[in-house]
Amino acid sequence: MSRLSERALSLLGLPTDFHELTLPQRVWISQGPLVLTVSLLCIIYAVLLPEILVQPMFQAGLAALVLISAAAALIPWDRLWYPTYWILPTLDFVAIGLLYNGSQGLAVGVYLLSVFPVFWLSWSRVSALAARLLSFFGPLVVVWYPIFVSDGPVTRQALAAPILVPLVTLAAAMTVTVMRQDMESQQAALTEKDQLLEDALRESTERSKLLDVVLNAIDVGVLVVDAGGSAVHKNERMNALDDRVRPPGKEHTQEKDLLFFGADRTTDLPADQRPVGRAMSGEAFRDVLIWAGPPHEQLALSCSARILHNDHGFNGAVIAFSDITALTDALRAKDDFVSNVSHELRTPLTSIIGYLDLVQEEAEDTGLTGTIPQAVQVAQRNSERLLLLVSDLLTAATGSVALEPSPVSVADLISSGLRSAAPRAASDDVELVADCPPGLTLQADPVRMAQVLDNLLSNAMKYSPGGGVVTVRAWAEAGDIFLQVQDTGMGMTEEDQQELFTKFFRTGAVRRAGIPGAGLGLAITKNIVEAHGGTISLVSAPGRGSSFTVCLPAVPLQEPAKILADVENS
Repeated sequence: MSRLSERALSLLGLPTDFHELTLPQRVWISQGPLVLTVSLLCIIYAVLLPEILVQPMFQAGLAALVLISAAAALIPWDRLWYPTYWILPTLDFVAIGLLYNGSQGLAVGVYLLSVFPVFWLSWSRVSALAARLLSFFGPLVVVWYPIFVSDGPVTRQALAAPILVPLVTLAAAMTVTVMRQDMESQQAALTEKDQLLEDALRESTERSKLLDVVLNAIDVGVLVVDAGGSAVHKNERMNALDDRVRPPGKEHTQEKDLLFFGADRTTDLPADQRPVGRAMSGEAFRDVLIWAGPPHEQLALSCSARILHNDHGFNGAVIAFSDITALTDALRAKDDFVSNVSHELRTPLTSIIGYLDLVQEEAEDTGLTGTIPQAVQVAQRNSERLLLLVSDLLTAATGSVALEPSPVSVADLISSGLRSAAPRAASDDVELVADCPPGLTLQADPVRMAQVLDNLLSNAMKYSPGGGVVTVRAWAEAGDIFLQVQDTGMGMTEEDQQELFTKFFRTGAVRRAGIPGAGLGLAITKNIVEAHGGTISLVSAPGRGSSFTVCLPAVPLQEPAKILADVENS
């Protein structure tokens, strides 16, 4: 709506758009311009041409206009059939014709008042065709009426002289109807767009509220930063974490001011190594451990970041902070417990095994027979097995492997391992097969490599119940030595293979079968292999057996004294 329309409606006490008014209001407002114009003409004629005002025909036109205007203001048009109000602009042509005829040629252009009902008809929504017909014939009757009622002859020249008026009003009517239809289309399009915008805004608001509820419901701090690194959103958990890692006495800080430390818990993290700093460089990361907060109440935070992009490139990042302090404390307590228990068990077990050795030697020297020598052998075997389990627990707890490399014959290593496994293989009805070319030499710790082979052979026989074949192969390829243990046992699923080298993990099928074990052998085996600079891989399928392949470099190790390997990350 234009400013002129706004002011006009405001003067009438109607501060709204014209199309939003009621039908009675639109009717009398549409009649208003004609009434106002005729009123001004009467004032002008009263001063300049008073003789016009006394003409009966002119007065009849004024009376007709007054009655039409009164009808426009008083009749409740919204209660009648919608097109009924068209009688008013049609009667306006009659009133204009009386005014024009009553002027008796003293005033030129009175017939131009026809444009007011023409605009009214054309702007209405009743019928564009009817509006155009009335816009032509109404003014035509106005300009031809004096010709037909005069005493002079009706000539073609007299009829043609004023014909331009109805043609112009017809053109105006066509223009107005086209503009009205176009504006209605635009109005409909704008209304539809407004509705779409309102729906989108309402949906966006609902999603924003839902997102806030979701983010505040999770126990993870979420921080959203823009392309400049400024925070644009934080959930309640993030605000709580900020309060805990903020330096004492400061309320408003940037990330560079927060108490963030490295793995040693004392070294300040530089700005480019902090979560927001790394995200600003475009780096997406996951599960990065940092320590935060004052020294006496530090938090262990696991940080992850995802980068936001738009059509112009980098647009910010979403960073998540998870408090894993309780988890790290639990892991530390677990490792301390396992380590302490292992140390406490190792000493008495060593003593028990020593005394059992003495008993067995004395029984052999004295030629003791009966059940006692066999019982001593069983006790000794179980004690050694328990000592091995304690050693595995201690190795898993400390996460370290001490190596003393020396030249190792792979054939001798396999032969020794098979000899040790032969008694159990015989009792389990498992066939042992060796496939190793002579002359393969490996620079490695012989004790640790024997432990690797023993663990793989033990698993192969353990998980091949009711018989089967266990094959040990070795070969050299591209400067590396490969050692493979393959069985025809129960195999495992893809899901189980993902967790197989995790400490204390045992497959569901093994647990259901009641096969004993602590779930440490493969974790320690992987630790030893990686300490040698090698890798271990697995190929398996349920019911089709498993094949473990160890790949070791044949070149000597550069620093053989001690190599640390973290089993928990294996």
